[in-house]
Amino acid sequence: MSIPPPSGPQHPQDAQGPQGPYSAPPQPRGPYPAPQFPHGGGPGLAPYGLYGPHGPRPPAAVNGVAIAALVFGVMCLLPAVGLVLGLIALRQIRRRGERGRGMAIAGSVLSSLGLALWVASLATGVAADVWEGFKDGARGNGVLALRKGDCFDSPGGLEGLAYEADRVPCADEHDGEVFALVTLPDGVYPGDARLADTADERCYALQDAYAMDSWAVPDDVDVYHLVPSRESWRYGDREITCVFGNRDAQATLTGSLRRDETTLDAHQVAYLEAARVLDTALGEAPEAEFVEDDLPGHKEWADRVSKALAEQAGMLRGHAWPAGAERPVTDLAGELEEAEEEWARAAGADDADTYHEHHDRGWELIDARKSVTARKALGLDTSPPVYDEEAERDAGGGEMEV
Repeated sequence: MSIPPPSGPQHPQDAQGPQGPYSAPPQPRGPYPAPQFPHGGGPGLAPYGLYGPHGPRPPAAVNGVAIAALVFGVMCLLPAVGLVLGLIALRQIRRRGERGRGMAIAGSVLSSLGLALWVASLATGVAADVWEGFKDGARGNGVLALRKGDCFDSPGGLEGLAYEADRVPCADEHDGEVFALVTLPDGVYPGDARLADTADERCYALQDAYAMDSWAVPDDVDVYHLVPSRESWRYGDREITCVFGNRDAQATLTGSLRRDETTLDAHQVAYLEAARVLDTALGEAPEAEFVEDDLPGHKEWADRVSKALAEQAGMLRGHAWPAGAERPVTDLAGELEEAEEEWARAAGADDADTYHEHHDRGWELIDARKSVTARKALGLDTSPPVYDEEAERDAGGGEMEV
């Protein structure tokens, strides 16, 4: 809200009429005649101080800015604005001889109190309660209303600023699906870059808990996130919303990607939890791509993979599978145990050539296609993910993103 500036002082008038725009300023007049009554007033006359050389003068105008300051102070509207208006009003009153000094002072004092209370509320957590109340009132179609498992459309897409989110059934086309909510600790605003890095790290780490069967996640799906703005942070917003969306900003998703305890049976969950052990170890490969550049690092990695294979095989053998899946899962466990021996030999290799020999054999034994039969018996997705190396080989050297 803006307050228009008060109109400038009127030009004084002489006995002949108003002065022209270039007339000289009026000369000071002589002293006022003494009042005719003991205390400067009398019946029918104005009080002392409102006399001019030609009789009683009209009362001075009330400063408009002082009125505005008082209104802002009484109603607690933007206390900082009310305080500034009060200070401006006091200066104008002193310069122009206008009335309203009391209103300006009252507005300044009330606005100062309101500003102090607002700052204290931020420090004591009252603002967080206000933010929670705001979120409760925004449960309709705002991004604050989104919860884990919700599918939604966003008028502005999944990039840039997002304020609205219309929840829709996941079976229909939609822009995004919420797979996790992350609550950040209190403190100063971490900054846009740091907040984005935190969101990337946390959201990518949480996606597998929601979509446990990575084979069921289409290749064109990526991870997005909604983070607090600097303004919402001031009022207590500490929530990161992790979202699955299409890599193509113009495309949508259809169907839910949720594959966890809420949508899978106990046997499917047991199999995927065992598979995650190996997937985690494989994802911890050393930064050096070539073994010759870091043989010790690759040997340590091979040792972790070997232990993960032993753990996965043990988890598969230790579960009571349904009749139709027992044989395929048992056969798979045997393949994993054979692969575990090869990765263990790679971990103990004395040179790069020996490492490559056992690494390559061990990699063949954990080929994803060897688990298709067990997955089919358990009712899981049977389409192995396509990796860059396979895509390049099948396409004659071309690139394919996953």
